[in-house]
Parts: sequence; structure tokens; C-alpha cells
Amino acid sequence: MQTSPDPSSSQPIPPDSEEALSLLAAGCQQLGIELPPGALAAFARYGRELVEWNTRLNLTSIVASAEIQTKHFLDSLVSLPVLVEELGQPLPALRLLDVGTGAGFPGIPLKLALPALQLTLMEGTQKKIVFLEHLLAQLGIGPVTLVHGRAEELGRLPAHRERYDVVVARAVAPLNTLAEYLLPLVRRGGLAVLYKGPSAPEEFMAARHALKVLGGEAIRLAPVTVPFLEERRFLLLVKKVAATPAQYPRSQGLARKRPL
Repeated sequence: MQTSPDPSSSQPIPPDSEEALSLLAAGCQQLGIELPPGALAAFARYGRELVEWNTRLNLTSIVASAEIQTKHFLDSLVSLPVLVEELGQPLPALRLLDVGTGAGFPGIPLKLALPALQLTLMEGTQKKIVFLEHLLAQLGIGPVTLVHGRAEELGRLPAHRERYDVVVARAVAPLNTLAEYLLPLVRRGGLAVLYKGPSAPEEFMAARHALKVLGGEAIRLAPVTVPFLEERRFLLLVKKVAATPAQYPRSQGLARKRPL
């Protein structure tokens, strides 16, 4: 009889090991995600590069094999079934922007699962951009656009403002702050997808005014289950129903200091 992989394993992902990917493979099966050929090998390379570079750049506190697969890879991919329900199957070649991507989450896992995705990664820390440039070259999943900058700056530029079909973020900022970062970047009719933890229902109640002011309408607050994780997770889907007023996003950190 086969036993389930042990999610408590504390060993880093070893090179070229099928066991290293067992949680990811089983989790995708639970989520109904069929990864394309070569994706599992790319995820394995991703994990190895993350662990190696983390010794120099402190990219993440999560370096154990099981936790990389669950708290990074599967947690990133958990939005796919929700997007399929909302947009239909197969998903179109979406223009997707990942705001504050850090070490590439959730954008790169989503690109590995959906190669046709037109992915842009936005990150404000230059050393993380350097890691992402290296990682993308190693994975060979281009074209992916890297943008060094912050959402409150780029959301005012014509090259990015209201240009994306889907804008995602796994940031820790409250929803009323995140809304001001994300919604100016979403085209009318597009979606902002916010990954949140247990406080999502309370944050949503506090963010309703901000969503309306910024041209958004919440269409779904979905509890989601990440395979092999017990922590509560939510996805908030916000549809862009009207243009964001020109004064948003505000500069100089006002979205965080004085949220709507």
C-alpha cells in the first residue's frame, strides 16, 4: 500500500528526485490541475535554485522540501481552479501581472502550469530581480517580462495602467491597501485576484469602500484548500467595472499610511 508523502520533511529538495515532487504531483491531482509535459522537472529546478540562492539573498524562510511544494508551489496554483470556474476552460492566453512577486510567487508556478500565459513580474527589490532573471534563464519559460518598480509608481504609467487581464498578489498588506495597488493596473472587465489568509472576511468588510472608489466590484470571496496544509486560505476576486480615478494610486506610501 502506498503512503502519502510526509509534509513535515525538513530536508531541502534534492536534485533529480521523484520523491521531491510527490507532494506537488499529488496536490495538483487533488486540485484537478494537469501540468504540461516538463513542468514537474521545471518545478524541481525552481526548488533547487531557490534553496541555493537563498543562502546569499535571503529570499524566503521556507527552504524545506515539503514546505516549498505546499506553501509556495501549491499555494500559488490554488487559484487556477477558481479562475477556470470564473473564466471558463480552457483559460485564454491571459495578460497576467504578479505584483510584489518576490521569488516568483505566484506568477512563475502559474506560468509553468499555463505556458500560454503572458506573464509580467513586478518586484521592487533589485536583488530579487537578479534572482528572477537567472531563474527564468534556467527554466527556459520565456517570454516573461520583469519590471523593477512598485505598484504605486507603475500604476500611474500608461504602459501599465489598466493594461492587464488579471493582476495577482500574495502580499501581506491589508485588502484596502492592496486594492489601491492592484486595481489601477487591471483593465476594465479584468480581475484582481488577492491571496489572503484567515483574516480575509474581516479585511473584505473593511475594504468594500476602497473597492468601489477604485472601480472594483467584489464578485467572489472563496475559501480554498491547499493540499497538505491546514491553514485557512481565501481568494478574493474583484472585477474591474469602472475606470480607476486619475488620483489613484497615491504616491509616497499613502495607500499604506492612510488606506481608503
